[in-house]
Amino acid sequence: MSVPLTLLGLLEREPSHGYDLKRDYDTFFGRGKPLSFGQVYATLSRLARDGKVVIGDVEPGEGPDRKRYVITSAGATEVDSWLTEPVEPEPHLQTVLFAKVVLSLMLGRSAEDYLDLQRSAHLRRMQELTDIKRAGNLVDAMLADHGLFHLEADLHWIETTVARLDALTREVRR
Repeated sequence: MSVPLTLLGLLEREPSHGYDLKRDYDTFFGRGKPLSFGQVYATLSRLARDGKVVIGDVEPGEGPDRKRYVITSAGATEVDSWLTEPVEPEPHLQTVLFAKVVLSLMLGRSAEDYLDLQRSAHLRRMQELTDIKRAGNLVDAMLADHGLFHLEADLHWIETTVARLDALTREVRR
């Protein structure tokens, strides 16, 4: 996910302080990977340097002054372009998984045992996401669905790979 473009999108919605941007990002996009304040402010500094945001009102606070960031027309143009550009499909989502299977076979180790462990890890994660989906709001449910669908595809790949292990072993041990 592009943190700078996501922050710009939040600023297009309304001018905000860094603290508010972090809160909104974490609420909607940071599930399991919240932004640090340092990352937010470093990103805002780069966006200001690049002419995508400007500092609007400055409010005195108990600590440092609170700066309200405002998106510029250049920033809004970039957000518009990003929001209308399709995401490149990622045909190699599990390249690490594939590499481990092939290397296991090349080295005479059990790829099937590894795939059994990976299947178990996927099933555990699917249970976690299902629990989140049941207990959460619509945003949580939609994020959980996205993860679940990817995990289901991985499980299908694992099953297909297990069925082809003998042939794959012959091919990679040439």
